[in-house]
Amino acid sequence: MDFGNVFLNPDIIATYMPQMIRAVWVTIWISVLVVISGLALGAFLAGLRAYQKRWLAWPIVLFADLMRALPPLVLMLILFFGLPSLGVILSDWFVLYLVLTLVLAAFVEEIFWATLTSLPRGQWEAGAATGLSFNQVLVNVIFPQAVRTNIPQLVNRSLTISKMTAYGSVIGVKEIVSVAGSAQAFSGSATPLTMAAIAYLIIFFPAMLLSRYVENRFQYDH
Repeated sequence: MDFGNVFLNPDIIATYMPQMIRAVWVTIWISVLVVISGLALGAFLAGLRAYQKRWLAWPIVLFADLMRALPPLVLMLILFFGLPSLGVILSDWFVLYLVLTLVLAAFVEEIFWATLTSLPRGQWEAGAATGLSFNQVLVNVIFPQAVRTNIPQLVNRSLTISKMTAYGSVIGVKEIVSVAGSAQAFSGSATPLTMAAIAYLIIFFPAMLLSRYVENRFQYDH
């Protein structure tokens, strides 16, 4: 067999293209939901931690450390296969969404917190001197700087976590890897795997270029 028939068989491509297109959309919408939810939750947790109340800070620190230390796949397996023993059944896509959101939120919280603690204390004091409350200083003065400073890190981390949607294949989510693996098993051809690789490039390569542009723009502005 030549290279084309092994990796780019036109008959197999035509057969599995509809399934792959559906899988691409599943991957995209889960990724978008994860990024939006993870960024929002991470920023919120960093804001809560800024109050420097031990009863608030310690659970947040523990959450962030656990989510960054545990492999996401292990968390998915525990939730999807373990919780039903307790009578709690979560759908496959929700487990994937929940775990990746929590993992992204943990990293985002640490990214924001590192910036919040590195900003000069004088900025907090200057905001307070103008009559702004702590919340107003945090939202209107401190957080905009934290976002601007960390845009490259936030974009790169979001892309990294988004690609982990491939873990969903283990728990039955019909995303790209799951569909490609099933198609490969039925067809006995590597073509579905090539289709999966191309699909990921179509989704994430433009995002990587955007990330590079944002990073360069950030460095230029500074």
